[in-house]
Amino acid sequence: MHLEMRDSYMRDDPEFIRWQQGHRYDPADRESWWRSWLDVVAETTARGVVMRRLRVVSEPLSDYLRYEYDGAFTNVAAGELVRWLPRSRARDLLLPALDGWVMDEETVILHHFSGEGQWTGPGMEVCHDPALAKRYAEAYEAAWQRAIPHEEYRPA
Repeated sequence: MHLEMRDSYMRDDPEFIRWQQGHRYDPADRESWWRSWLDVVAETTARGVVMRRLRVVSEPLSDYLRYEYDGAFTNVAAGELVRWLPRSRARDLLLPALDGWVMDEETVILHHFSGEGQWTGPGMEVCHDPALAKRYAEAYEAAWQRAIPHEEYRPA
């Protein structure tokens, strides 16, 4: 389970800059957009592991989130389930302070970002803490149930 809650990440990412300049991936030209992360997703889901990505977003979407929305079809094509949760639909949910992954019943990988969306502090922090994993998983599940599948979400 991957939880993303920021409206912007690493705005100096060369792929984001290309998108700002008008570049869009062509779904029909798989070679142009397939990358190593998608190999990991495809191999993992082929083993029967369900990979889910939940994006909690402000609307209207920031330019960065529009970039992520435009490219999310690549994650879906690799086998990842992607959902979008507008903050207005999450107003009564208690969500964690940090983005991250719930890997299993005891492992959580937390992501540390600056206010500008750049990696900061430890970057990724691996925590082996069953209580923390349980809290993250419960919050994630509550948000996932309200979120809109990528195929149905239409950004405001």
